[in-house]
Amino acid sequence: MSSWIIEPLTHADVDDVLALEEAAFTNPWTKAMYLAELENRGVSYCYLARDTQRHAVGFCSFWRVLDELHINNLAVLPEHRRTGIGSLLLTFVLNKGVELGATRATLEVRRSNGAARLLYGRFGFAVAGVRTDYYSKPVEDALVLWCENLHVPEGRP
Repeated sequence: MSSWIIEPLTHADVDDVLALEEAAFTNPWTKAMYLAELENRGVSYCYLARDTQRHAVGFCSFWRVLDELHINNLAVLPEHRRTGIGSLLLTFVLNKGVELGATRATLEVRRSNGAARLLYGRFGFAVAGVRTDYYSKPVEDALVLWCENLHVPEGRP
């Protein structure tokens, strides 16, 4: 198992996140969107996972709004999936949310993304609703997931 470093996103890292977005999503966020997120301090947060050679291998972005954590994007490079990076990032972000005063968390996930749904389920997220045709490329419903009593399960990295 490799070691990873998780650090806050900086302006210098935006291109790394864009490369991760391109590799992971069919409708990635733009550079302008991430630059705007960096300016929205106190609400918008993004963390980058790097390997020991400092290559970006994953990231997670979220908003903290009052007592809620809204996970916007979580992505891991395809060649690094199923290595624990997604769990590490989610653990880190949920802990950060608790530090910031969040008591519950939400996110949307493609109905067809079984791997992500399993990951989120292990962290206590459950389906609370559906957003019809939420995603494009291809058009697909999003499942709205909530974790009502925010905590990080024991034994998670």
